[in-house]
Amino acid sequence: MTRFALTVEYDGRPFMGWQRQAHGPSVQQAIEDAAATITGEAVTCHAAGRTDAGVHALGMRAHVEIAKPIEPFRLMEALNARLRPAPVAVLACEIVADDWHARFSCLGRAYEYRIANRRAPLTFEKGLAWQVPQVLDADAMDDAAQVLVGRHDFTTFRSAHCQSASPVKTLARLDVARDGDRVTVRAAARSFLHHQVRSMVGCLAMVGMGRWTRDDLADALAATDRQRLGLNAPPDGLFFVEAVY
Repeated sequence: MTRFALTVEYDGRPFMGWQRQAHGPSVQQAIEDAAATITGEAVTCHAAGRTDAGVHALGMRAHVEIAKPIEPFRLMEALNARLRPAPVAVLACEIVADDWHARFSCLGRAYEYRIANRRAPLTFEKGLAWQVPQVLDADAMDDAAQVLVGRHDFTTFRSAHCQSASPVKTLARLDVARDGDRVTVRAAARSFLHHQVRSMVGCLAMVGMGRWTRDDLADALAATDRQRLGLNAPPDGLFFVEAVY
């Protein structure tokens, strides 16, 4: 068996998320089905993270094990041919050690969240950004975001369906910046709770709207109570950017 590491880009709009689901299409299933068609083998694809329905990826890392002799470039080309017309692309493919694991070997994960801060309806970016028509104070959002950086109990920002063993995570980075009518939130950590990034972005947006202050965000964090969450942002603008090994 040869273990191949894949770098995958996808548009999450047609999918129920990364993980194979009984009730709808998933990115994992698309890749596994493509690999099975190419090799004639039952292939399982493991990823660095499990994105939700409607969440996208610019550089998701994953791995598959294949018994059939095949070169990485040929596997990448074959996967991309079989994945069409699904909006999934394998950007890179390489052979890795048998003990390398896309999820368990990962030392850090990075996401970005795109907010289209404009009143006009979205055309090209519909489903690829969260449209917020009210003017956001990105500087206030960035200042408040620093409250969340570091090691904390993120229960307030954790989905009720989260399967993580502990709500305690160490957030290495949370930055907010404006470029024209685009407000981008960038987050990095070793790992994240289910809905953590979307929940943090939703609350930061409330700060940007003037509905919350930095202190309100700090109080919500300290409460360790999901009922204190201000707003959970939609999946549209969330992108898995990078996995670090």
